[in-house]
Amino acid sequence: MLPERIDPRLLPTFLAVHESGRVSAAARALHLSQPAVTAQIRRLEDELGVALFVRSPAGVTPTAAGERLAGYARKVQALLAEAATSVAGAKEPTGELALAASTTIAAYVLPPVLARFRAAHPGVRLRLDVGNTEEVLALVKAGRVPIGLVEGHARASGVHLEPYADDEIVAVTAATGATPRVRRASDLARVPILWREPGSGTRAVVERALRRAGIRRGPLPIDLEIGGTEPILGAAAAGLGVAFASRWAIQSHVAAGRLAPIPALDLVIRRTFRWATAAGALSGAARAFQDFARRHPPLLTG
Repeated sequence: MLPERIDPRLLPTFLAVHESGRVSAAARALHLSQPAVTAQIRRLEDELGVALFVRSPAGVTPTAAGERLAGYARKVQALLAEAATSVAGAKEPTGELALAASTTIAAYVLPPVLARFRAAHPGVRLRLDVGNTEEVLALVKAGRVPIGLVEGHARASGVHLEPYADDEIVAVTAATGATPRVRRASDLARVPILWREPGSGTRAVVERALRRAGIRRGPLPIDLEIGGTEPILGAAAAGLGVAFASRWAIQSHVAAGRLAPIPALDLVIRRTFRWATAAGALSGAARAFQDFARRHPPLLTG
């Protein structure tokens, strides 16, 4: 029997668990107890008649039904934000939109969103500062920009972080020629890895994922440390090692036949791109842009 309705009050809790991968982390973010979060998830699963997560000692993993519901839940949130803006009769934004973004987001995710925003609001001047995740958080915390987009962190001192879009980090090597032989995650302990610089959100996420997989290694003499996604992907295409990069970053290289994802690697690295704001509500062009970006989320083309 199909459910007649879903209680929308349960969706923020569901998304918090989905994005953090842990009931405990979702409880802290929502300022609820863990039993309260668990009860809400079970109530939602009872309403739908399906399991939304697979539980394990390492956390929770969304089922196929959970992944589908996450997409709808984000659309519901975006629609409610759009309704609030419309009913409030928001004025046309003017002035400067100053924002900061970590390198992957600035290069591959934001450009089409900014292009659509500029077409809708031609009176707004755009300024985008680019740095690694730690640099962007510092800009927001210092009040240099009202809003940023980062990867790799669920919490940061003095900055409010809020989920925006999902991402997956993929291990890739050169599509042709001599490449490191990697068949399982444990092989990564002995092959060259191309690392981003310290402070990079991508590097932080990869290091945590390797530790969870039981691979305790930092940079080795055979590795390279390169400050930028495109130089790392170029090095990988030249056969210098295994690169870890966002699906957003690799899609054009894979399509062109320069890089290939490592097949059947038993290592799944998911993360969330997050808004970073200082204390207090956004206003003006920053508020208008965040509302617009929620209504027009980025889409992978490959």
